[in-house]
Amino acid sequence: MIEVMMTLFAIVIVGYVAGRLGYLGGEFDKKLSSLVINFTCPALILASAMTGELPDRRLILPLLGISALTYILLTGVAFLLPRFLTKKKDDQGIVGFALMFGNVGFMGYPVVASIFGQQAVFYAAVLNVVNTFAVFTIGTILILGDLGDGKHFQKKVLYSTPMLSAYLAMLIVALGIDNIPNIISQPLTMIGNITVPAALLIIGSSMSQLSARTMLGNMTVYTTTVFRLLLIPIALYFLCSALGFDPYVVNINTMVVAMPVATYGTILCLKYNRDTTLITEVTLITTLLSMLTIPLLTVLFSA
Repeated sequence: MIEVMMTLFAIVIVGYVAGRLGYLGGEFDKKLSSLVINFTCPALILASAMTGELPDRRLILPLLGISALTYILLTGVAFLLPRFLTKKKDDQGIVGFALMFGNVGFMGYPVVASIFGQQAVFYAAVLNVVNTFAVFTIGTILILGDLGDGKHFQKKVLYSTPMLSAYLAMLIVALGIDNIPNIISQPLTMIGNITVPAALLIIGSSMSQLSARTMLGNMTVYTTTVFRLLLIPIALYFLCSALGFDPYVVNINTMVVAMPVATYGTILCLKYNRDTTLITEVTLITTLLSMLTIPLLTVLFSA
């Protein structure tokens, strides 16, 4: 697992160097991000249900159940814990977002595939259905710093290409469709394989645009990082295990929860004119340190 994470980290470094040299960054990163989100990632999700041996459809409901429970609990954490992590009221919503949402789309799918195999991308996609809904509802409220008026949630996110691909993949598995022609599955697999290196290059490129001061972080950033990468995943692991969820489901859910802070946080801050300094710092630090914490959690829980 350490070898896998070092491989992923090496691609991040390439992205960082390419960003510093001007090969990546700016408008190119935006377009590449859109390509990953709207094309290659959906292809990866669909391909995970077309591997020849269908994922276990009996796990769909347990995955949705554990994901719903996870984000109900994380909602409580996101609204209560930040009060103890920072005295700045304006920062509490940002910290709450960072505690609640991991980078499932960019980091979660590659890591889950590396640990559990290609089929596990399907299971991560099922988990991500609840995550995506929560990001654009509860996540928006946290970024805004108040209860909002309900007008900021855009229903179209429920019909975005990643969500549609997750719905379709679940349908394929639920119906037991295992005779999908190679002319469909192979192009989807090839396009989906672009997701991992492209996403990691974008992360590296994003880091190259940050100042040295931002990379250092502060006490709030590091405290939030410890909860995001270690304490919350460990607590959820033991709780979900105690509740009797399937160990395989618990392990995948733990890895998904253990991802660094979701890049959607920065996007939402920009959209609603919030200061991006804190969310950028905690996203960077969690991304870097996840290269150490994810192998550690894998050794502890994924054997």
